[in-house]
Amino acid sequence: MLIGQLARVTGTSERLIRYYESVGLLTSSRRPNGYRDYDDDTVHTVRQIRALLAAGLSTGLIRQVLPCALADGALRPCPGVLDKLRAQLAHLDHRADELAQARQTLQRAIAVTEQAEEPRRARRHQLR
Repeated sequence: MLIGQLARVTGTSERLIRYYESVGLLTSSRRPNGYRDYDDDTVHTVRQIRALLAAGLSTGLIRQVLPCALADGALRPCPGVLDKLRAQLAHLDHRADELAQARQTLQRAIAVTEQAEEPRRARRHQLR
């Protein structure tokens, strides 16, 4: 399958597919004309890469995880991978806590600003 076909089928740009190949996430062979040629399994691999990136994994970690990936999206046990995934989950949990705190701070700031705005609105309505 040519890169354009792979891009269309997976909804991924050709540029990203080339990037995935450059960082060792994908492999291709070359046709006599020099075009990249991907096997049909690459469609599934690109979809796995996209899902793992969406989960916050780096391409370096994905490179370690992909050999452990099964067709159904589960992972077979590979040395060290589970610990790295747990560490990533802990990082995401920490980041979620930080975002929740930032959200609360923003909500408070909005509430205080709206309360301060109320008397000014009321005065403007009285002046009309």
